Order: sequence, then structure tokens, then C-alpha cells
Amino acid sequence: MSECVQIERFEQMSSPTKRSEQKAQTRRDILDAALRLSAGRGFSSVSLRAVAKEAGIAPNAFYRHFKDLDDLGMALVDQVGLSLRQLVRKARQRTIEAGEGSVVRTSIQTFMEFAENEADLFRLLLGEGAGSTPAFRKAIHKEVKRFTADLVEDLKRQAEVTKRPIAHPELAAEAMVTVAFNLGAGAIDLPREEKLAVLERVIQQVRIIMRGAEAMAAGWEP
Repeated sequence: MSECVQIERFEQMSSPTKRSEQKAQTRRDILDAALRLSAGRGFSSVSLRAVAKEAGIAPNAFYRHFKDLDDLGMALVDQVGLSLRQLVRKARQRTIEAGEGSVVRTSIQTFMEFAENEADLFRLLLGEGAGSTPAFRKAIHKEVKRFTADLVEDLKRQAEVTKRPIAHPELAAEAMVTVAFNLGAGAIDLPREEKLAVLERVIQQVRIIMRGAEAMAAGWEP
């Protein structure tokens, strides 16, 4: 077999893989473009043409990857959910490594890093990019609820380790998420020194919530 034939057959075998990789990369480019645009002015105002231009593709190429803008919106929601689950796993691993006594600080530091490193995703999560359809908003809300449920499990686990029961862990977790999201949003574009100050504020507020939940539980003990 000649060298030319061997090269041709190799290219034929590798071509589908290359096409698959290129398609996956284009899909990621579209998602990243939509994320940048929606974080800046809201997903409801994002147009197909604007996303295509931002991603550097022809508008008609968009449909090879997504059915329509709502389909793209759901893909962004999936990306939010994946990032939140990665955040939970990372925080839990760090807590194990640092020791159970530092659950609050370790978890919040991990959360603030997420807000800093995934700023556009965090803005979308906060609702700045929501508004396309009720389904989009509902899906984002579902991911936040799942994230809060993970925090509830962490709070219960910490209470068992420290032997300090907490009252209404679900309400405590919701309050913590609200504080972290709101303060974290305001810290996205701040200089690093000011971000550290916000981190301390979040930790302080979350500890206040924890102490209140512990005090309520202690008051109800027989």
C-alpha cells in the first residue's frame, strides 16, 4: 500500500472525530457567547444574530447546535446547575481537608471564588440574565433549590459533628444562600482587597444565622 493511500485512509478515519470535536467546540463557543451577552443585558434581550456574531459563526449555523433561543437558554441553565454541583463537591472536599470546624469559612470562600471566576455565570444565576420564558426562570430556580438542599445536608452534618443542633435547617440554608448571593453579586467587580472584606461580611452574616438557628434549637430542648 502506497504512502499516499495510507494517509488518505487515516484522514478518512480521523475526519469524523475531528468534525465531532469541531461541533462540540462551536457549541461551547455559542454557549460562552450567549453567557457573556446575557450576563450583560439579560437573556431576554439576546438575539440569535447577536449570539452568532459574538461566537464568530454564521447565523444559520446556530441551528446545527440549538433548535432555537429557548433551547440555548435551557443549555445555559444546565451549565449553571453543573457549576453549582461542582461548587458543592469542591466545598465539601475542602471541608474534609481543612477539618469540620471550618465548614462555614471554607464553604463561603469556595462560593466567593465561584462568583469571582465564573462572573458571567453567577450574574445569570442571580437573574440578571433571566427573563426569556417562564420555563427558563423556573429552571434557574430549580437549580438554586437543589443547591440550597445540598447546603441543608451540610448544615445537618455539621450539627451532628459539633453536637449543636440547629432549628429549621431549610430556612437557615435559604437565608444563607440569599446573603451569599446578594453580597457576592456586589463583590464581582470589586478590587481583591474589597472582595476579601465582602468575604468577611458574608462569613459574619452566615455565622449570625447559624447562631440564631442553634439558639432556637437549644431553647426548644426539654
